[in-house]
Amino acid sequence: MSQDAQLPYDPAALPASREPAAVVAAAYAEEVADLLYGQLVEVVREREPALERVLQGEADDLPAALRPRALQVLGIWLHLLGIAEQNAAMRRRRQLETEKGPEVLRGSFLLALEDARAAGVGPDVVRDLLRNLRVRPTVTAHPTEAKRVTVLERHRRIYRLLVDLESPRWTPRERQALQQGVRNEIALLWMTGELRLEKPTVEQEVYWALHFFNETLFEQVPLLHERLERALQQVWPGEDFEVPSVLQFGCWVGGDRDGNPYVTNDVTRWTLNQNRLNALGRYQRRLADLVRTLSVSERSVPVPAEFRRALERRLAESGVAEQITQRNPGEVFRQFLSCALRKLDAAIASAQAGVTEPPAGAFRGADELLADLRLLEQAVASACGAAIAQAYVRPVRREVELFRFSTVRLDVRENTTRLGEALGALWRLRTGRLDADPPDPKSDEWLAWLQGELARPRFEELRLQALPAGAQETVGLFRLVAEMREQVDREAFGAFILSMTHSAADVLGAYLLAKEGGLFPDQHGTERCVLPIVPLFETIDDLRRAPAIMRELLAVPLVRRSLRDQGGVQEVMIGYSDSNKDGGFFTANWELYTAQMRLTRLGRELGVPIGFFHGRGGSVSRGGAPTGRAIAAQPAGSINGWFRLTEQGEVVSYKYANRGTAGYQLELLASAVLQHALVSEREAALKPVGEYDEALEAISGASFAAYRRFVEHPDLLAYVQQASPLEEIALLNLGSRPARRFGARSLGDLRAIPWVFAWSQNGHNVPGWFGVGAGLETFLQVRGERGERLLRRMFQDSRLFRLIIDEVEKTLVKVDLDIAREFAALVPDARARDEVFGMVEEEYHRTVRAVLRVTGASSVAERFPRYVRQYMRRQPTVREASRLQVAYLREYRGASGEAAREALQGLLLSFNCVATGLGWTG
Repeated sequence: MSQDAQLPYDPAALPASREPAAVVAAAYAEEVADLLYGQLVEVVREREPALERVLQGEADDLPAALRPRALQVLGIWLHLLGIAEQNAAMRRRRQLETEKGPEVLRGSFLLALEDARAAGVGPDVVRDLLRNLRVRPTVTAHPTEAKRVTVLERHRRIYRLLVDLESPRWTPRERQALQQGVRNEIALLWMTGELRLEKPTVEQEVYWALHFFNETLFEQVPLLHERLERALQQVWPGEDFEVPSVLQFGCWVGGDRDGNPYVTNDVTRWTLNQNRLNALGRYQRRLADLVRTLSVSERSVPVPAEFRRALERRLAESGVAEQITQRNPGEVFRQFLSCALRKLDAAIASAQAGVTEPPAGAFRGADELLADLRLLEQAVASACGAAIAQAYVRPVRREVELFRFSTVRLDVRENTTRLGEALGALWRLRTGRLDADPPDPKSDEWLAWLQGELARPRFEELRLQALPAGAQETVGLFRLVAEMREQVDREAFGAFILSMTHSAADVLGAYLLAKEGGLFPDQHGTERCVLPIVPLFETIDDLRRAPAIMRELLAVPLVRRSLRDQGGVQEVMIGYSDSNKDGGFFTANWELYTAQMRLTRLGRELGVPIGFFHGRGGSVSRGGAPTGRAIAAQPAGSINGWFRLTEQGEVVSYKYANRGTAGYQLELLASAVLQHALVSEREAALKPVGEYDEALEAISGASFAAYRRFVEHPDLLAYVQQASPLEEIALLNLGSRPARRFGARSLGDLRAIPWVFAWSQNGHNVPGWFGVGAGLETFLQVRGERGERLLRRMFQDSRLFRLIIDEVEKTLVKVDLDIAREFAALVPDARARDEVFGMVEEEYHRTVRAVLRVTGASSVAERFPRYVRQYMRRQPTVREASRLQVAYLREYRGASGEAAREALQGLLLSFNCVATGLGWTG
């Protein structure tokens, strides 16, 4: 950095960490940030010198024409800070492992298994768990990612250059060239538009999701399984463990049509084909690499007879045996792989042509390729040694096992309203009452009709043309699933997610449509469904009703038969976003926890394990929390080796954009699930929790009441529309999904993502803390000193309570009442403004007081110096962008024509900038 280019914050004023290793990492992060800042300043000086002072927080009198560029500069700086911190964190983990060994790394398989062994867990217990262990992060297309793929690629190149710069081997000249490379990438960022000029299509979102598989995940997921195998051998040497496909990715992109009219059956079909082509293209490259690597002559090694016979068959089937053998004379493994490559090429050509049924001479599915790779692996191990087979063939075989011919397991999601419309049309057709309304979905008559239709033999296929267009599309979705499971891959689909589930009849309705779609494979369509149907419980009321709903559903023989065929686990999805919007942060967390406890007990009672799919977002208010601690805080026994969660928007790029970070995040997730499944019930048995549960219930009740008073204030909707960019968010081209499900204009139908986005952009951050102070203060007022002692004990012993308090504290750090007051000034009605903002301000101070009373700390989040340090680096820049956003909101709302378009461009840039500084957009 040039001598006169000062950082926009004072590193010496930032809170220090107590950990020695963290001190070193913080110093390195400052060093890297200093480097990146210096390169950015040089780019700014060269291209727009007047903007250098913006980086110093001096944008008050900036000419209007320069404000959009100013926001871009601020946004680039925030992104560069994030890259520096990721690089420093990865360096710190490598340093710890080098100095103290992998067993000290939090979130590692080795540490989790060592803890399990210390708790008395034996290898047989681990073997049983591994047979059923399934961890599935699921990439979703919620509109929470502001960065384009082009920008992500540019960030990755900067990250790689920083990794290169860590090496001490460079000469001064070489180091200067690397630094110049960093500067060039920053200059290209300056010239690359951050802002999407048009709303992205679903197709673009599909490419965005696949980007992470091509960059990191194809490589890192198999490596994760290797690390698990090594850890098992290290903890229990000499024991035999078979590690199946423990972690596989799901995806909603191209399959989630809940409130998104742009996801049609044609789009889903196209998505499946792109997912297939992505996997096949990867395997094509991997097999070509093996052809180059396995230059083994049959004159040098003994080739197994079984492999020779298989090779002869493959050569005969190829039709070009002579050509293959002449190209690679005596190199039997290359000949075998050449045959496989021809079949793979044919499969790719048919997929590119849009042909779903593979032609003769092509692999018909992943199982055929896997059979070839297993045979090759065994032969190479026999001829060349196990080390060669494990190093070169096994990773390819593991990739095909994990990603098959579909890259991901695509979930399809739809809501009960749309399914109800299709079921109503089917009822009219089947009863002949074409002009009548179907029975009330809550009535016994409706339930009886559903059960009757499910039991009725299916002698002929339903004619879609007999249904209205909307119903045709819905039934057609299930037909598409049945068709593509057969033609692409049996695991091309994960599950059907039914959002807004309110009753067992809702789920049985999905079963009936699956039956009409051909997903019941028995002759008469009455025995079982091959596609898992997963209810999604989102609101507080639905979470409370979930156990009764599932009890009724699991009493249906068809459902039980279907579950046995699907692996024996009934998956249930729980929504963090809508429950928070409905009941506030504390109540949502408590109700999610209790729902899981009650459902887990129900599953044990009925002999049907319940597996949970956690619908988390990026922000704290939508379930975002440190992975390991969030999993550890789940109820004992609730993870039956089955754990799914959504990875949304900016979370995906944060976790999976770089290889080292991706590997760490994957192991952190899988090891936390493994550890919880192995030891949670043993730990719970040592801690009486009845008193804690009673206290949590009492706090939740008071918190819920305070939160509902706030959201039911008659002026709240007008306040949030005027004191935040709620309405303008729909204009930011983040994702293909509309901000409202059905186009109504109320808080009730507003999606949780824009709700959170709006409150975070305006500095209030209400969804992450409001009501917590009221709940704690009420409890303390009622229970007095005894209650305070109890809360202090809970803070030490209850993982759930500790997680809530910790995440509230972190959110309070990002509440900026000064900025919030500037946004509130946009509300023209002084009475409404003062009332609503007064409620926010009062509850904020109440929450700070109550949290400090529980933790015994002197300031908020003093236990998280690294977290506070990272945010304090960003705060001056975020504040600058927020003030520009207020100015743009005023201009945009009072302008028209070209002036409005210019204000909108600046407004959208400010959204991106603030979201980057906070670390989330929704």
